[in-house]
Amino acid sequence: MKISLAEFVDEVGQVKAADAIGVHQTAISKAIRVGRQIFINKLPTGEVKAVEYREFPHIKKQEHQE
Repeated sequence: MKISLAEFVDEVGQVKAADAIGVHQTAISKAIRVGRQIFINKLPTGEVKAVEYREFPHIKKQEHQE
């Protein structure tokens, strides 16, 4: 079953989501805040895999420079 990262966090919370994916809680918070397209695949074994969908080639937004 595939759900969005935000839905997964609603179910288990940021700390448990981060532990399941193998990242820090702050990475989960930022990914949701900036709107990254990350989806969670829940496997029958109970394991979760995170997949991000991005444009190819990915072009970074230019930082404001003075």
